Amino acid sequence: MIVTLENRTLRFRDFFNKNYPKVKTFAWQLLKSEEDAEDVAQDIFVKLWEKPELWEERDKLDSYLYTVVKNHIYNLLKHKNVEQNYMEVASQIMKCEDLSIPTPDDELQLKDLELFIQMAVERMPEQRRCIFWMSREQGLTASEIAQKLNISVRTVEQHIYKALQDLKKIIFFFFFFYLH
Repeated sequence: MIVTLENRTLRFRDFFNKNYPKVKTFAWQLLKSEEDAEDVAQDIFVKLWEKPELWEERDKLDSYLYTVVKNHIYNLLKHKNVEQNYMEVASQIMKCEDLSIPTPDDELQLKDLELFIQMAVERMPEQRRCIFWMSREQGLTASEIAQKLNISVRTVEQHIYKALQDLKKIIFFFFFFYLH
């Protein structure tokens, strides 16, 4: 049987209309966030559209979809946890011990830390550096970055995760070996 784009589009539309509400509701039950649930559901259906073999010939589609949702949410929460840890560590390092005017030594240490971070970012592979820059400097979401670079959201999330891990190591190194 020859599958045309029009035929596949119609079948996917039916598949989407039948399953999107279930996927979004399940995601909302786990996340308790309408926006995050919608993002998860959209990411999953974009992936399914791009890979029809994942949904066209599957017998137990409901269990597959729920597994995909759980895995996607697990990765999302893991990513958010890494970001939160990074922000907490950076905040603690940047926090002054008291609210007095920074000393020249404090300013020098801050400039050194900025230099270490800049060097770490510059040493990242080009794609990771680009994705990290788009995420942090341009404020783009993983989905937006994936769309602009024509790569998967998961790939974007992995690059951001690895970039944050690299920076976390630099910050810990700086904190433990340079400041103490």
